[in-house]
Amino acid sequence: MTLETLYDEVEWEEPQQPARSRWPLFTGLALLALVVAYVVAAAVLGNRVPRDTTVAGVAVGGQSAAAAKATLTSSFGDASGKPLTLASTAGKVEVAPKDVGLAVDVDETVDGLVGFSLLPADVWRHLAGGGAEPAVVTVNEPALTAAVEEARAELDAKPAEGSISLAGGTVKVTPPVSGTTVDPAGTVDEVRRWWPGETTVEVAATQVATKVSADELARVKAEFADVAVSAPVTVTAGGKTFDIAPKDYVGAVVLAPDDAGTITPRADDEKLSALVHAAAKKAKVEVEAKDAVVTFSGRTPTVKPHVAGLALDDASLRTEVWKAIGGTERTATVATKATEPTFTTAIAKKTLPKERISSFTTNFPAGQPRVHNIRLASRLINGTYVPPGEQFSMNAILGQRTPEKGYIKAGIIRAGRAAENYGGGISQVSTTIFNAAFFSGMKLDAWTPHYYYISRYPEGREATISWPDLHNKFTNVTDGGVLIQISTTSTSITVSFYGTKKYDIEATKSPRRNFVQPKKYTDDDPECLNQSPVPGFTVDVGRIFRQGGQVVKRESYTTTYRPEDDVTCTNQKPR
Repeated sequence: MTLETLYDEVEWEEPQQPARSRWPLFTGLALLALVVAYVVAAAVLGNRVPRDTTVAGVAVGGQSAAAAKATLTSSFGDASGKPLTLASTAGKVEVAPKDVGLAVDVDETVDGLVGFSLLPADVWRHLAGGGAEPAVVTVNEPALTAAVEEARAELDAKPAEGSISLAGGTVKVTPPVSGTTVDPAGTVDEVRRWWPGETTVEVAATQVATKVSADELARVKAEFADVAVSAPVTVTAGGKTFDIAPKDYVGAVVLAPDDAGTITPRADDEKLSALVHAAAKKAKVEVEAKDAVVTFSGRTPTVKPHVAGLALDDASLRTEVWKAIGGTERTATVATKATEPTFTTAIAKKTLPKERISSFTTNFPAGQPRVHNIRLASRLINGTYVPPGEQFSMNAILGQRTPEKGYIKAGIIRAGRAAENYGGGISQVSTTIFNAAFFSGMKLDAWTPHYYYISRYPEGREATISWPDLHNKFTNVTDGGVLIQISTTSTSITVSFYGTKKYDIEATKSPRRNFVQPKKYTDDDPECLNQSPVPGFTVDVGRIFRQGGQVVKRESYTTTYRPEDDVTCTNQKPR
């Protein structure tokens, strides 16, 4: 085969050129279309407020800029004329918006919601819809800040501490309330955020914590208080038992916080002891010791021995009862101890009267009704024994003077005028006792001179008496007991004190002074009693106390007598 033939039989093909790709062109055109659409959408959407948009509570969604401005102008045009109320947990204060330059910038507000923007977030907001937006507010910040500062007097609040109480045996917790301190700068921001949609704006403030937290009160309630009032406490002592109810012992529970605000329950030991002792006495678990008793037959004494008592031991009481109050084991076993009275048998025997330490006598006219009362009162007081350190009270011994007790009507002084009443005349008994006490060195506790001077008594050293408010009381401050013996005649009364002499007493008296002359009256009242005139005056009396010849004490008393007026009774009723 020839070469030519070979060529003829072989099929030759021209190499083909690859075809040009068109997809980048299509992609670019698509992107360009999207960009154009995005720009067009942004331009179209930017002409209106995003749908569902509200400004300070006013719906403007989907409105054009002009329409939105009209809407907001209509809604907020008079906003500055309505009071702005600033509120806190402590109170409320009104502020006039005009005074602080508050106003709504409608143009700025709407301009912030419309307008061309290629930002995806802005475009998306138009497509998806808006939300609640604040108005753009203009304000005179210094003026508003000053107004807030001034309002703090009513808007700031101190913290109110909570408490836990067991009163009446019931647990009551009062929650704490935090205090409020207004932040003026933050409040200005809050006003910008909420006004004018809200005319009452809650101020920005920091809270001031209380000393004791709510958690601490809850802890004390759970760990102690609920347990403490859960059931009575049973006290066992001296082979006996008695119960104390929560309402009776909670007064001795102290729930005061320390400086760190921690409450550690504790007992007021004095109150706890007092209430438990009282309950023990009521249950006859505790028995009071009884003093020795000294009686006399004439001046011969007889001593009735004292009787020992039984009492709860305070240290044991405070420990065990408190443990029961705060624990689930509600029984307290308390130790007891024997007690002795103040006036024991030994003291009674040691302080028996040894000698007469004072005596005093006053005189009176015979045959008057008052003499009967003098003798009756003297019999009742005669033989009274006053142990060392004890107080004598004439009213306590005699009680109210009544006809049932044998008293008759006799002369008294009532409001400066002579009158009559049951027991009249026993002021002479009182005066004589007072002088015996005066010269024996007794502590003179209570006495009252007569309204005007009566010549049968030593001036400045006398003591009227009346039931129930005019008293004759003295305390025995000598080193022994004192026996009071009283004897009477038809014209006199003598009171003697027998005891252990401690002082030699010298009486002193000043000259009379400050005289006041009586007035003269004529009275036709059927109850009128004649009076003879006696001037009023002032006088000082005193005591000089000596021991072993040496002056150890001085006392001075001033008595002012009012005048005894000259009264003539036309009925001539004798006094």
